[in-house]
Amino acid sequence: MLRSRRFSLIAVLGLIAGTAIAADPKPPVKVFILAGQSNMEGHGFIKAEAKRNEGKGSLEYVVRDPATATQFKHLVDKDGKWIVRDDVSIHYLDRKGPLTVGYGAREDRIGPELGLGHVLGEAYEEPVLLIKLAWGGKSLAKDFRPPSSGGEVGPYYTEIITRTHDVIRDLSKHFPQFEGRKSEIVGFGWHQGWNDRISPTFNAEYEKNLANLIRDLRKDLGVKNLPFVVGGTEMGTDAETHPRAVSLVKAQAAVAGYEEFKGNVAFVSTRKFWRTQEQSPSGQGYHWNTNAETYYLIGDAMGHALLKLTGQEK
Repeated sequence: MLRSRRFSLIAVLGLIAGTAIAADPKPPVKVFILAGQSNMEGHGFIKAEAKRNEGKGSLEYVVRDPATATQFKHLVDKDGKWIVRDDVSIHYLDRKGPLTVGYGAREDRIGPELGLGHVLGEAYEEPVLLIKLAWGGKSLAKDFRPPSSGGEVGPYYTEIITRTHDVIRDLSKHFPQFEGRKSEIVGFGWHQGWNDRISPTFNAEYEKNLANLIRDLRKDLGVKNLPFVVGGTEMGTDAETHPRAVSLVKAQAAVAGYEEFKGNVAFVSTRKFWRTQEQSPSGQGYHWNTNAETYYLIGDAMGHALLKLTGQEK
């Protein structure tokens, strides 16, 4: 009887040990790809400079301004220094590291990655990696042209695929803290459109090209129905009447309504994040007047849209 109990105990301990070993592998890193042209690069000013409209619209300004400080207080610590997240990492062309300010087009700017990364970091227990692939002045019709649209495949479409696979293949090389972890591509954020908006020919085929882009990226990245969020190219007020500006945004929204894309593609309207020149560091309308609040809020909204598509947020 004693021997029988001893073997039973050994069997139970073995089962527990086996379960522990099976559960030991670390969960995969959640990878989100962010792509587009200059507005995905990001031109939101971080520093509040007096010569730039008294600092209005900069990240420092909105963190300090009583009207917005509560909304943005999570970006700084008790000493007023920028928070550096250890649960969200970013790889942006020749820059990489933990998510904080300075991953815009230049190190003194931010783009949508900051707001988006904070949203995702709060939602996932697993580590999050943002792979940001953005270059200024690029069109979907030519530079990002997807294979299914015919003609010459855009070199920057190829760059997205190649660079994504390169980062994932050498994950622990780029981020030693991910040693022993696998990765999972979970979502894709797209903020682009200005260079197609200014061309009648490019503008006319934007809807077709965007739909093909989504299909082709899913195929070449190997993720069926990869959740895909489009941030609208909606610079300006609700009174916008320029025909190409109006039609391009309609094309972006229309794709999200395709039957095949229902529940896995979302369009995020960005019009409400527009800030006037008087509220911003500059009057560069094509760069959202370089307003950091705008860029942060666009990223925040795109992040929440991705969470809804992935079932992480109701």
